[in-house]
Amino acid sequence: MTPAARLSAAIELIATIDSQRIPAAKALKEWGTAHRYAGSGDRAAISGLIWDVLRRQSSAAYLMDDDSARSHVLGMLRLERGMDLATISALCDGGRFAPEPLTDAEQAALTSRSLDDAPAPIAGDYPDWLDPYLAKVFGDERVAEATAMASRAPLDLRVNTLRGKREKVLPRLSHLGATETPWSPLGLRIALGADARNPGIHAEEDFIKGAIEVQDEGSQLAALFAAAKPGEQVIDLCAGAGGKTLALAAQMDGKGRLIATDHDKRQLAPIHERLSRSGVHNCEVRTPRGEEEILSDIKASADLVVIDAPCTGTGTWRRNPDAKWRMRPGALEVRLKDQAEVLARAAPLVKPGGRIAYITCSVLSEENGAQVRAFVAQHPEFSVQPPEQTAGVLWDKAEEFAQAALQSDEGWLMTPRRTGTDGFFVSVLKKA
Repeated sequence: MTPAARLSAAIELIATIDSQRIPAAKALKEWGTAHRYAGSGDRAAISGLIWDVLRRQSSAAYLMDDDSARSHVLGMLRLERGMDLATISALCDGGRFAPEPLTDAEQAALTSRSLDDAPAPIAGDYPDWLDPYLAKVFGDERVAEATAMASRAPLDLRVNTLRGKREKVLPRLSHLGATETPWSPLGLRIALGADARNPGIHAEEDFIKGAIEVQDEGSQLAALFAAAKPGEQVIDLCAGAGGKTLALAAQMDGKGRLIATDHDKRQLAPIHERLSRSGVHNCEVRTPRGEEEILSDIKASADLVVIDAPCTGTGTWRRNPDAKWRMRPGALEVRLKDQAEVLARAAPLVKPGGRIAYITCSVLSEENGAQVRAFVAQHPEFSVQPPEQTAGVLWDKAEEFAQAALQSDEGWLMTPRRTGTDGFFVSVLKKA
């Protein structure tokens, strides 16, 4: 397919997504099934266009002064891809499989309009109802922060120290353009261009042998700040597919007791194979069975309880750009209740002197600092460990990290703009 034909396909797909209100991933899959002549490069390029449109949906419509699928795509090319009028016009020449030529109004919009006077939710591309929440956290910088959350994320990997070392794995992934991550001493990063296909990490020998796992650097840092130690009893209370469980196991060097569980047993399905491949032998996976309390034998004996709390996922918008447009105010209230419940569940599991690591992939203060304050008020035996102490695991980078991330009395907030990671909040609470 030519670049112009790919653009036509993207316009068609955006119209389908808007009219049928279906997730972008589903629309892309159905389109690929119906257009089998499209090669993998074509599908990757069209996917890139779709995700970029969803990242810049509001600002593109504002720039073009029109809310059609075509305007969304054209505005995105100007705002996200940085194309000038001549480049866009060359793609829209009306030729075979190409979009129709630009109208006079479209040419005028692409050359004369800007986002200078756009309201913050439009310039930052997020739902209007979230504006007061983001303003509470970022103030006048919320547009810049939200714009960074709309950019394409790199592919981050964590080196599993049970299977390998970063200095040895890095040269073996040089063909993918891998580099060391800025903060995590365990991380590798692969930058991805606008039309780039995700590299076949799962086919790499280091992945097959368990030496690397896909994990955003912010998630790696959250696990590091939890500071699991060899010989401890550690509980991953919201283990899900096991990303942080694997990181905790590596920190423990295979020594001690690690228990992984999750309220939703379906989320645990991939964890068994991942533990085996990563060489983890000290982890017990406990799958929920009805209303049975599966941690009833753990009474004030855990050194560390890690809570990767259910949240709105606002920190992951650059990986899930369509999620922010599907998010509704009621979702926040549900998540706040879930978070309070899992914190209350964790409290009696922790032994005196033990700790809770509370983690979210959200940037909203209601899910982060406010939850921590409410928990401490109800459980005065817990206090927040000073954030600068948790960042000590970064050694010589701790001071630089402290200048980049947002620090509060309750913990650290990482964002794409400040730390180059997904949005993550981490608070470590110690029991007296």
